[in-house]
Amino acid sequence: MALKWSDLNFKTGELHIERQVYIIKAEVIISEPKTKASIRTVILPPSLLKTLVAYKETVDSEWMFPSPTDNGRPRNPSSVRKRLQLILERAGCKKVRFHDLRHTFATMALEHGMDVKTLSATIGHVSSVTTLDIYSHITDTMQRQAAVHIDRKIGGTDAQMPTIAREERKDTSPVEFTPYKPKIRKPGTGCVTMINDHLYEGRYTPTNAYGKRESHNIYAKTREECEEKLAEMIAEVKAQIKAEKEKMTG
Repeated sequence: MALKWSDLNFKTGELHIERQVYIIKAEVIISEPKTKASIRTVILPPSLLKTLVAYKETVDSEWMFPSPTDNGRPRNPSSVRKRLQLILERAGCKKVRFHDLRHTFATMALEHGMDVKTLSATIGHVSSVTTLDIYSHITDTMQRQAAVHIDRKIGGTDAQMPTIAREERKDTSPVEFTPYKPKIRKPGTGCVTMINDHLYEGRYTPTNAYGKRESHNIYAKTREECEEKLAEMIAEVKAQIKAEKEKMTG
């Protein structure tokens, strides 16, 4: 979401990644990536460059993916997550996180011969060791395939090439599409927002004893933990407001 057109060289296909976008208290924040390895250059294939050339004609902004309401700012990441879920629902596919598309790319890249070091640099891992740990199920199969290949060529055997196990595609034929409707929370229960893949924000904005609205926030690593912390915080805040009101009237 933080890509600018100036980050892309259409002649060489080089795309420089040096910014990230995330949300804090409903505000879009632009900052440097979380690690030095995340600041990187990737090479885009010609087919994607061709698509971006056509897409660029429809965009009047320095940002590749500007906000539909303000082309001077990047698009809100949460809107991209919501759009993905709508697309998956309409296609009859199971729900996945946007981040899971990254894993799909990495898995297919390894299966089609990209070496681990190149893949590690492409997806921004600190080292290739991290990539090996995450995709060990793929690299283990690749090692077995390499061993069989050597056995065939040098040993002259007819060893069978192991294959990577895949989950069978589920039947996604015609489903009735209905727009996604987020769960409506009851008044006084606050709200929970997913900031990124490992951080959730819980917010409660009541009217205090002096008649003014004030926000209270908590953060957690999972939605479940965030809901628990939010409920505890709401109980504490309500008790504080009640005590202040009693003190004022007393």
